[in-house]
Amino acid sequence: MGELADKLAAKSPADQRAYLGGFPYNLVKSGNLEEYYQTLTNFDFLAAKLNHPEFGVQALIEDYDLVSDSELLTHPEYNPEKVKALKLVQGALQLSAHVLAEDKTQLVGQLWGRMQGFDVPEIQGLLSQAKQSKTTWLRPLTASLTPPGGLLLRTLVGHSYGVSAVAVPPDGLQAISGSYDRTLKVWNLETGELRLTLEGHSYGVSAVAVTPDGKQAISGSEDRTLKVWNLETGELRLSLEGHISEVSAVAVTPDGLQAISGSGYSSLKVWNLETGELRLSLEGHSFPVTAVAVTPDGKQAISGSWDDTLKVWNLETGELRLSLEGHISEVSAVAVTPDGKQAISGSWDNTLKVWNLETGELRLSLEGHIGEVSAVAVTPDGLQAISGSWDNTLKVWNLETGELGLTLEGHSSFVNAVAVTPDGLQAISGSDDNTLKVWNLETGEVIASFTGESPLLCCAVAPDGLTIVAGDSSGRLHFLRWEGMKEP
Repeated sequence: MGELADKLAAKSPADQRAYLGGFPYNLVKSGNLEEYYQTLTNFDFLAAKLNHPEFGVQALIEDYDLVSDSELLTHPEYNPEKVKALKLVQGALQLSAHVLAEDKTQLVGQLWGRMQGFDVPEIQGLLSQAKQSKTTWLRPLTASLTPPGGLLLRTLVGHSYGVSAVAVPPDGLQAISGSYDRTLKVWNLETGELRLTLEGHSYGVSAVAVTPDGKQAISGSEDRTLKVWNLETGELRLSLEGHISEVSAVAVTPDGLQAISGSGYSSLKVWNLETGELRLSLEGHSFPVTAVAVTPDGKQAISGSWDDTLKVWNLETGELRLSLEGHISEVSAVAVTPDGKQAISGSWDNTLKVWNLETGELRLSLEGHIGEVSAVAVTPDGLQAISGSWDNTLKVWNLETGELGLTLEGHSSFVNAVAVTPDGLQAISGSDDNTLKVWNLETGEVIASFTGESPLLCCAVAPDGLTIVAGDSSGRLHFLRWEGMKEP
């Protein structure tokens, strides 16, 4: 044991608790930043706090935030290089949190596997101390684990099968994931804590939507039902029954009062989210519904189907307003422009089509992909569409002219998911090649990239435009932040 470990061992349990809980805070509060730096790069302190039954990895991670107060920037002991070193240690602990929560003896191996490549005195000193640990550990010969300072902040573990859908409420503080393991999970994005597990479905969850006030989640499942959940308490408020086949898609109206669900049996249903009443059953498709979108005014729904068509529905009356025909294969994705005047559809016929939602006119046919279009997103200004395809590329389209602006190449397998940041400047893609990429939509440059261990099936962008949550086929949720990142 080191000097600090000996000192702690000599203390009573109450004194140990007080020391581990309050010492870093007291150092910062008293202005003793030099000792604060030393403490948080001391392996004995890290190990003791991690292993204490009242603290653990998250409490340890939070100690590294104490020096971020702007008032400390002018303190004579404020050292930017040492603060940077602390942030790297914190990042390594965040990346390791899901492992350390299960097995605290992995601390040494996690630190070595993530940080041995940093030629920073404080980090090399920490690793040298860690090497003396009496716990049994495997020493990685190279930095074989994801290092801190990159796109990935945390991996959230809890689902036992693939994550099929993910949503982030407007406050950006939580993520809700749905899985083929029949559950939904509600995660605290600040701490990585699993807040709630929502159980009730008898088959896999296929779709998730959140009401605009962030208070409720609506899930659709292969068990033919939708369920409405209170995101504060985890209470199952309503179970919506009426479909005779799996629920394939869910959307919520902008006022949060209604949900629209699409089914494998070719129908859509409109539900009152206050009472659970089935308001409307929308019949017209001849094959399963694959995608549903709602216009910003909440008055119309647009559905895409395996019958190669889109249909536009009046959500007040249930009237079928328009049937949009032009694709020669299944419609796989639908998006609506922010002004509600146009719909963009992607299809297995390798094309996208732009439709006038007032007249039903086919305005543009966007051709360029050589594989099925799997995902579509529209920039907030309504001027561009971004499509992802099974040809391993994304394409950026001008919605006024139909011109192909950029082809985004870099994935080596199918693109499964596409999202756009709220400022419209970046696109995010998840792929079967296990990677997530952040793209500059002006230049086509890859700004940042993350490589996981399984195909990325779904992703969502938080309102800050910097935070991304992505789900993979192994059941893991990855919490990422791309700000300031550059592709190596």
